[in-house]
Amino acid sequence: MLDLIILSLHYFICFLISVAIWRGPKDVALHSSSTGEAETKPDGLVFIGKEEDIKKSQRITAKIDGREIVVFYHEGKFHALDSRCYHEGGPLCRGEIEDIDGQACIVCPWHKFKITLETGEGLYEGINPLEPSATPKWQSKGVKQRIHKLTIDNGNVYVSPPDLSVSFDSDYYADKYKNGGELAMGK
Repeated sequence: MLDLIILSLHYFICFLISVAIWRGPKDVALHSSSTGEAETKPDGLVFIGKEEDIKKSQRITAKIDGREIVVFYHEGKFHALDSRCYHEGGPLCRGEIEDIDGQACIVCPWHKFKITLETGEGLYEGINPLEPSATPKWQSKGVKQRIHKLTIDNGNVYVSPPDLSVSFDSDYYADKYKNGGELAMGK
């Protein structure tokens, strides 16, 4: 009988953990007005949140014209990127930040793709088979992830709307999950 109680308790705890993971963290909605649209200043900048709030939370997700972005505060700097990984749309807002070869990178939680916070470059560790001692080195795949320009004014953080005349690999997933698409906002 004791075994049955312990087993039931184990399944109940696993169920609670599953529900907690499935629901995920709540998105911060500091940027939203009563209409659900981001607040836009006359100069086109879109309000994301208060500087101190983002510093405390280290990251925040937001929507700009339906496009998901994630803003990170890391080592004294703010960085904004498309929220969805260029590879297969993994939620970067749930990734860990690692230092890779002197560059702060977000690591996609789905497939461990590494993206620099500063430039949006995809990094991989590879070897040059023509070198006599082929040791792995970090190399760039090129800029794959759209980054967004941030402005801080009077303790408020704003992002500039993206220049869509230039395309990036992450645009595919930004469009796919736009306006509440499947798995929107990291869920």
